Amino acid sequence: MTNIFSWLNAQLLKMEWLFNLIKLLVEKIFGMSIESRIGGSIHFFIYDTIKIFILLTVLIYGISYIQSYFPPEKTKKILGKFKGLKGNIIGALLGTVTPFCSCSSIPIFIGFTSAGLPLGITFSFLISSPLVDLASIVMLISFFGAKIAIAYVIVGLILAVVGGTIIDKLHMEEYVESYVFGIQSADVELGEMTKEERHKFAKAQVKDIIGRVWIYVLAGVGIGAAIHNWIPQSVIERIIGKDNPFAVILATAVGIPMYADIFGTLPIAEALFGKGVGIGTVLSFMMGVTALSLPSIIMLSKVVKKKLLILFISLVSIGIIIIGYFFNIFQYIFI
Repeated sequence: MTNIFSWLNAQLLKMEWLFNLIKLLVEKIFGMSIESRIGGSIHFFIYDTIKIFILLTVLIYGISYIQSYFPPEKTKKILGKFKGLKGNIIGALLGTVTPFCSCSSIPIFIGFTSAGLPLGITFSFLISSPLVDLASIVMLISFFGAKIAIAYVIVGLILAVVGGTIIDKLHMEEYVESYVFGIQSADVELGEMTKEERHKFAKAQVKDIIGRVWIYVLAGVGIGAAIHNWIPQSVIERIIGKDNPFAVILATAVGIPMYADIFGTLPIAEALFGKGVGIGTVLSFMMGVTALSLPSIIMLSKVVKKKLLILFISLVSIGIIIIGYFFNIFQYIFI
């Protein structure tokens, strides 16, 4: 059974067949060794790009088909039944089935808040949605293995629940812009979708999401290829290596101004990890990019007042840094 699982993981998730096919292309058609800088960069770029888009297409289609059973109106009703810690847990878990970047999550956050859902629940959703989703779980398994992927999901959900709970306990409703509560949120009963309509919805989601992320995927793969093949390991280790006690903080700070989703950051994370950067430092960088991108912070500043915005950024940043150091300390468990 273990051998079968390993084979399926290698062929379906890691796509070793594709790795070997692109290797053959580079070596036989282009006449370059993948051990060389140029050949290795070309192989990395083509292989990772095709791999990510195959996984994205299949995963988004499947997740969107499932999502068609849970439109926003139904989700609001589900969340409206829960309060307190249980509500924050449900909010964080629902965030995992929404394959949105941080900016795309904010309009849904506004809709949930205007519908009268507790602020803590909506923030748990806002943290979880870009950070942890079903597609990212499979992608993480493909790049880093099941142990790291599962651990990442668990700590991401814990961060979302803790962040939402703290905001709930502090009663920060007065720091939400007043116009948000004035938005009319009509509870519309949607008719049951047919199978054909669900397929159309899933295909539209694939087209929409890939249409929004493809540029970040290509940019991420390009940066990953450069790191993997052109930047000496000694340079990377000196800046964010295991011997630098501030590596996690630096990686988080570098990640926050960037704008991408987890699909665009994975190739960079893969390259950094391959150069010997600690897994906690790599994950902190990924979390900084996905959960606290600068554009999403600017959008959120139009929805909440400065005190709540600073609290949100502080909670998530501190949580990411703690998670990073935790993974670095206990890296031997996950690798």
